[in-house]
Amino acid sequence: MDNFNNRLKQAMEYRNVKPAELSKLTNIGKSSISQWLSGKYSAKQDKIFVIAKALNVNPSWLIGANVPMSNEALPDKIFNLSSKLDEKRQNNVYNYTKQQYNEQNNIIQMPVQSDVKLYGAVSAGTGEYLLDNTPELVSYEGVVPEHDYAVIVNGVSMRPLFEDKQIIFVKKTFEARSGQVVIAYYDNQAYVKKYVNDEKGARFVSLNKSYDDMPIDETHETQIIGVVVL
Repeated sequence: MDNFNNRLKQAMEYRNVKPAELSKLTNIGKSSISQWLSGKYSAKQDKIFVIAKALNVNPSWLIGANVPMSNEALPDKIFNLSSKLDEKRQNNVYNYTKQQYNEQNNIIQMPVQSDVKLYGAVSAGTGEYLLDNTPELVSYEGVVPEHDYAVIVNGVSMRPLFEDKQIIFVKKTFEARSGQVVIAYYDNQAYVKKYVNDEKGARFVSLNKSYDDMPIDETHETQIIGVVVL
């Protein structure tokens, strides 16, 4: 059975509460909280109740009892967990929830047809050229998100996220966070890739591991021109 110190760590991670924040919520010194987290000693009963209230957990669970961590309703638990996911996984949760709701209520969703302005192709492999001026008007079946322009994917290097000939939607920007899927010019050709910038350096990455990374350095001309919003 978990002891107080391990349960405290779990509760703080679940609530995304740092030691300094917990100290403010409880008026308990940061040094005491740090010592509890390190396992040097456990809190006294009166402090346990204060901490449990601040973290909205069951005090019996906090001291190691085999009971639920909290009495939250299931929708609250789903929300708390999904709020910690990245945007792509949050969309997956939403889409699955919507599907379950429609099945429960026997709702039949009719395909939505829209006309989309397509500004050329981006490569998931060897490079493409975007249209400079007049876009092509094409029919699109599905929900169209808020976007600045749409492009079509050529190639399979971004599987399983994008399939060959899939239409994707983009918001214009010249900056991106590490981990975002972007549209970028690389040596004057347009690509859709995952932008990564970490201790190994900046690069464009294919999700299909059969393809090599594309380093961003002084030997290549690169410019991010959009972030994919699906």
